[in-house]
Amino acid sequence: SLLIADEPTTALDVTVQAQILDLIRTIQAESGTAVMLITHDLGVVAEVTERVMVMYAGRVVEEASVMSVFEQPTHPYTLGLLGSVHSLDAAQRGSLQAIPGSPPSLVNLPTGCAFRPRCRFELGPDSACVTSIPELSPAGESRSACHLPATTRVELMTRLSA
Repeated sequence: SLLIADEPTTALDVTVQAQILDLIRTIQAESGTAVMLITHDLGVVAEVTERVMVMYAGRVVEEASVMSVFEQPTHPYTLGLLGSVHSLDAAQRGSLQAIPGSPPSLVNLPTGCAFRPRCRFELGPDSACVTSIPELSPAGESRSACHLPATTRVELMTRLSA
């Protein structure tokens, strides 16, 4: 059995949000149902999920345990998402970081990696970033879709997310 919950807590106050999430947990525990939670709310993701798939332009760009995604993101988009979320330790981390540019039109995707026009790690104008769509491959504890070599990516993301 699978319960698909698409943005179940969007635009709800925190009290009602907590009640909805408790209801989902209860349904899952009592019926043994798997839950697929579709949301843009990273706080909800951190609170209730075990595994995460981060999507960009209709494709999975990172897949990992929730702890791995929050502690050691391995895709530039995931790093950007986490840097753009307000947290209680924001004063220690500095200001929120915006992801430059705009998401692409899904009817007119760029060639190669869809995130390339917004990526600070693009490998250059003649690189695989421009010519081919990256596939999910192992990167640390995660799998992510990026042409930057996995070891370089893990090292860069660790340094930038610290």
